Amino acid sequence: MQAVKSLELRIPDRFIEESAFADMVNALHSLGYAHETEAVTGAADYVAWFETGGNESERRAQISAAALLAKVPVEGIMLTAIDNESWETAWQKHWQGMPIGRRLWVRPSFCEPPAGDRLDIVLDPGMAFGTGTHQTTRLCLEAVERICDASPPASLLDMGAGSGILAIAALKMGAASALAIDMEEESVEACLSNAAINGVTLEAVLDNRPPQRQFELVVANILAGPLIDMAEALSHCTSRQLILSGLLGTQVDEVAAAYKAAGLIEMRRDHMDEWASVEFSRS
Repeated sequence: MQAVKSLELRIPDRFIEESAFADMVNALHSLGYAHETEAVTGAADYVAWFETGGNESERRAQISAAALLAKVPVEGIMLTAIDNESWETAWQKHWQGMPIGRRLWVRPSFCEPPAGDRLDIVLDPGMAFGTGTHQTTRLCLEAVERICDASPPASLLDMGAGSGILAIAALKMGAASALAIDMEEESVEACLSNAAINGVTLEAVLDNRPPQRQFELVVANILAGPLIDMAEALSHCTSRQLILSGLLGTQVDEVAAAYKAAGLIEMRRDHMDEWASVEFSRS
């Protein structure tokens, strides 16, 4: 029998937040991780892959213990041994090209481009989140599409950019320039490589704070807590419009209040399942 090459950890996203999952698997030195949504049922999981280091039982125990410490229930921890399959391609069978909004098509490079006239966005996230499958990313993409259709921004800030999908989509829909900021080195690298794949140019910076300059469109698909903490700084960055997501529907009121207090005007809310986005403008 051929030895196991790696272990796959799968946790339904209702059991753990994205940032907590990323911190956990990075501490365990994962080979890579992703967020996957099942096309038919809509069920979504965070997934990561690990080398066994020659001792599968010990590695399983280590990974399970870390998940339990992150308060994931036992029934939410799914560890699978992967035989005769490289971790780099293990996730490919779960991700296909998908339509988003009126005219976008998001796909990994190993899938065929769209047959129709949708705008093709090619994305290989590697170790960065943001494949377009999660509801919050789709809400942001639909908002970016609507804003770019009305008037493409001269400048865009993508705060917490992940794979760079929002900035890349905006650039392909006419935005003149984009700055992508993320606190993970892997995400900065993914932003640059994905931009090159799509034939656009953006600036990518490693940081966890908004910059001291203004942009016509600011997008931030993060989490409610960090968005509230950044309310003053992100509002200052916004010269025209702001899109926020990464929010549960129950969190929108609190987040919106913070940005209204910082001087912005709420223009719109959208929902997809239990998730939400909210848009603001500068008066």
